[in-house]
Amino acid sequence: MKKQIFNPYLPPWEYIPDGEPRIFGDRLYIFGSHDRFGGKWYCENDYVTWSAPLSDLSDWQYEGVIFTKEQDKRKGNLYAPDVVQGPDGRFYLYYSKDDTSVIGVAVSDTPAGKYEFLGEVHYPDGRVLGDHEGEYFMFDPSVLIDSGRVWLYSGSSRRGTTTKLKRNMAGCTVTELEPDMVTVKQPPKVILPGTKSWNTNAYFEGPSTRKIGNLYYVVYPVRNGSGLHYATSKYPERDFTPRGRVHSTSDFGINGHSFWNLAYPSGNNHGGLVELNGQWYIFDHRMTNRTSFSRQGVAEPVTIAPDGSIRQAESTSCGLNGKPLIGEGVYPAYIACNLMGRKFLGKFRIPGKQPYITQSGADGDENADFYVAGMKNGYTAGYKYFDFAGGSYQISAIYRGGSGRLDLALQEDGQTVGSAALSQSDVWKTATLCCQIPKGKHPLFFTYHGKTSIDLHQFEIKRTEEVI
Repeated sequence: MKKQIFNPYLPPWEYIPDGEPRIFGDRLYIFGSHDRFGGKWYCENDYVTWSAPLSDLSDWQYEGVIFTKEQDKRKGNLYAPDVVQGPDGRFYLYYSKDDTSVIGVAVSDTPAGKYEFLGEVHYPDGRVLGDHEGEYFMFDPSVLIDSGRVWLYSGSSRRGTTTKLKRNMAGCTVTELEPDMVTVKQPPKVILPGTKSWNTNAYFEGPSTRKIGNLYYVVYPVRNGSGLHYATSKYPERDFTPRGRVHSTSDFGINGHSFWNLAYPSGNNHGGLVELNGQWYIFDHRMTNRTSFSRQGVAEPVTIAPDGSIRQAESTSCGLNGKPLIGEGVYPAYIACNLMGRKFLGKFRIPGKQPYITQSGADGDENADFYVAGMKNGYTAGYKYFDFAGGSYQISAIYRGGSGRLDLALQEDGQTVGSAALSQSDVWKTATLCCQIPKGKHPLFFTYHGKTSIDLHQFEIKRTEEVI
């Protein structure tokens, strides 16, 4: 790669959640919803896409707007899409709209569009799938083409929409389509049931499907909000078995993190798997700006074992980089993978009482400041991982806000290796921590101690003396 790549992998002014990674030709494309910074609801912007050459995943290119809300006659924001190449060689965009239970389809001659409205998934007699009371709820489509057969996965178990639209929130359904990509061949049936109970690992919404080897995978968020889980089967339309968690941006379920000790602000999730240059990755999103309506795409490597199982991926700052970040240089604070509040009783953190990522300016402002805000007393921003040569280091943090102290540790809740006194400042100011860091792979955890709060803009790692 020409340069290092961080999480989030797209520029910090871009808010694309629900990312479906798709390879067409020699490029990786990201198709997702499109949030607005400062938005009041999900997916307020039109669809855009970004792509990168497989030879350099750091070289992302903006492809522009590919489909707008006005191109569909039904009103509503555009929700999580998917794109596949049909038997005719054209590219088909599948999507759902706010306050509906139908799947729209648009088509283009190229993966980056622009896409033109084709129609809605419908039965041979013209009836629109999911458009009538009592039908299965159609939502968050994913499409798999396998051996010439076209499978549409969709559905939710959201209880609020049950009352509003009067649809059957049974869980994840699969519908076979004709080769024309819009006509129902076999009606929907449930393959992963939902549940009314919130505190379970049952299917919630947002399926993403892949065939890997001889197994079919469905990746999906679960009812209790603990991250993306997956299920597998030997068949595309039946016998799916849940097998565990793939990823949680809050590290729920690993490294001692649970609902009462989250490593990052929690929220909904949605994403999919892709193999890039021999390595599998999970793409999903993280929360920013203390809301679920300004989400950014992240990605992490995963390993698929010979038996088809996937070990849960840890949230990091390096993601697609393929290795730890260089243990020298300037890094933006917004690449924090851990944002944690103060512990009480030695092991608990209050959900929602955490630092957060935000920006100055308006949505789409490329010249805005992007930073970690709300670092209160005992709050921590963590960055994983860096490859250090070892020795004496100066780490200069640019901050603003209250007076107090900034501590640095090489482990979560670990021993302090360096500290800097902070003075009150309403403008960005530099504080320098001097420390010893052993050779090898280490994270950096910054913890603030003071009566008010600070913001973090960036930090510079500078090696001053090697290990003797």
